[in-house]
Amino acid sequence: AGLGQFLAEIENRGAKDLYGHGSTASWFAEMAGLSRGEAGAVVKRALALNPTLALDGTEVPPVAPRTAAVAAQGLVGDERIDQILDILKRLPADTTAEDRAVAEKILGELAPNAGPRQLVEAEAKLLGWLDPDGNEPKDPEPKEPRREITLDRRKDGFWKLTGLLDDETGARTAAALEAHAQPRPVDEFGQADLRMKCERMGDAWAELLDLAIACPDQPGTSGYRTLVHVTIGLEELKSGLGTACLDFVGTMTAREARLAACDCLMVPVVMGTSGEPLDMGRLRRFVTPGQRRALNIRDGGCAFPGCHRKPKNCHAHHIEHWADGGPTDLRNLVLLCGFHHRLIHHGDWEVQMAADGLPEFIPPQYRDPLRKPRRNTLHHR
Repeated sequence: AGLGQFLAEIENRGAKDLYGHGSTASWFAEMAGLSRGEAGAVVKRALALNPTLALDGTEVPPVAPRTAAVAAQGLVGDERIDQILDILKRLPADTTAEDRAVAEKILGELAPNAGPRQLVEAEAKLLGWLDPDGNEPKDPEPKEPRREITLDRRKDGFWKLTGLLDDETGARTAAALEAHAQPRPVDEFGQADLRMKCERMGDAWAELLDLAIACPDQPGTSGYRTLVHVTIGLEELKSGLGTACLDFVGTMTAREARLAACDCLMVPVVMGTSGEPLDMGRLRRFVTPGQRRALNIRDGGCAFPGCHRKPKNCHAHHIEHWADGGPTDLRNLVLLCGFHHRLIHHGDWEVQMAADGLPEFIPPQYRDPLRKPRRNTLHHR
């Protein structure tokens, strides 16, 4: 108690004026051989248990007078004093001076015969008395984010997508689209990516759909690509000419049906020349998970020369189409991104499997008169 009064007196008179130190704690740390933190705790306790002076010289009563009285009698130790001071700090801010004094008196009288658990229980009872409703929530209950998507099929076969997203979802959507909408690098023939930004964003949306549908946790797909019913004539499927009926809501070209059949689940409804179903309602998976993993390791991404796309952005393409009798094995499969998959199906490029079991691509004659086979060396440097 005497040390506390002495430290409070030094604080009142000013440690700098008396001893040239910036604070009472620094002076006491030097004099007592304590760390700054240890000395600070002692000074803080002394100021709480003893009167101090305000700037205008008026006396400020101690924060815990009843606790100071029992401490002066040696009935309570420093740990219990610090626990009481912490409890007083946690009292509601709107507690009146009278109620605060009553609470401190209760704690001070309890301290000589109480352990830490009893003081914790006393704190709970005091808070229940002073603030029975508890702290007011800092923020209102969060509202459900507002998200709207509308998808309508137009008469020309295109689909119109409109929507409204909350700020967070909109920012995440923009970041995801931007990441997949970067222009393709200039190829070895000097051909740049001529797509407008809106077109690149549309292609990015399609890639994100492929990634989501291929996710093993995707509800209703279990990692398969889109499941659709395609009704097509046998000759149209083999030749790639004509049209197919897509899920009875629209049409697609026979060539597009061949492209979709490379790496997806389909329920094919193949019609004969007389309109009779030749194959109906059999679910067929064309590339097994094991084959897909082997493709990812072998090709490392899109196998088209100069393409940087990773395996997750690629489809498994049949070099000899399954409708033409092509087998579903590694020597007849190659990874292609969406752009180069369409290029192989709709363009003049050709792909073949070399003698070493790796895919190579033959450019059209107007690109290379010698039609020299090319490979992608970016994934296996």
